[in-house]
Amino acid sequence: MKILITRRIPNHFVQDLKSVAEVEMYHETIKPMPREDLLEAAKDKDIIISMLSDEMDKAFMDTNPNLRAIINLAVGYDNIDINYAREKGIVVCNTPDVLTETTAELGFTLMLVTARRIVEASDLVKEGNWIGWSPYLLAGNDVYGKTVGIFGMGSIGLALAKRCKSLNMHIQYHNRSESRSAAEINSDYVTMDELLETSDYIVCTAPLTEETKGIFDKDAFDKMKTSAIFINIGRGGHVIEEDLLTAIQSGSIYAAGVDVLNNEPVGSDHPFLKENRITVLPHIGSATVETRDAMIDLCIQNAKLIAQDKTPVSEVK
Repeated sequence: MKILITRRIPNHFVQDLKSVAEVEMYHETIKPMPREDLLEAAKDKDIIISMLSDEMDKAFMDTNPNLRAIINLAVGYDNIDINYAREKGIVVCNTPDVLTETTAELGFTLMLVTARRIVEASDLVKEGNWIGWSPYLLAGNDVYGKTVGIFGMGSIGLALAKRCKSLNMHIQYHNRSESRSAAEINSDYVTMDELLETSDYIVCTAPLTEETKGIFDKDAFDKMKTSAIFINIGRGGHVIEEDLLTAIQSGSIYAAGVDVLNNEPVGSDHPFLKENRITVLPHIGSATVETRDAMIDLCIQNAKLIAQDKTPVSEVK
């Protein structure tokens, strides 16, 4: 059994995996494995432990007719052609649940940071431009008691809602269907239009699907309050970036905070980075040591089980 890991992970995880298989690991910790290297390295592998930046498409899967499994180090798997994998009998696994609380925590933090203009305030001091106190110096928006609209009330959305309760926020959400768990914490199920039109904070936590791709476009931003703050911890593909930029520049909405972008990573010339009212983070939703260790451990468990012809823990159904 041969396994390819497409990014460097701590050695003790690799040694654990070597107890059941031959293991090849890409040496970089940050830079993605180049496409041509990935295709070449995958040719004789039975299992791939992949990252979100790795495109697991038809061309990739066709490089190796013996490929048995793709194990994604993420809860999302929009980088994988899931339908083609199923056609070929390739098992796909992800890392649900273990990153729920950490990602919700980041979303909650990003909402607060964006509302209170924390990055701008920190930059003002660092750049030596703080010349004194002023009544409206970097005055932001209150969060306490406001209405938050959550798009995608899955486990992460629910964990975020529970945090919002601590600030006495009115919570409403839009989902494919009503959530019994959301109802238990007095969250209101609303239409998408109502979510957009009445929320002070709109937070996207949904997985990316064909139905949700580009859902936050000009029409969506135009429906929001001019005081609204948009937060995205789902996927970059939910947003038409040009429309979000226009909404900020025209004052159609007040501010935005994003942890995900359409084409990652981005360079210093990305237009969002020139706008003080857009806070951009480098896709760190689940980035704590404890959570990343748990995610990797789940990937290793899945790989070992598949290598031993057993059922993996977190197969995508």
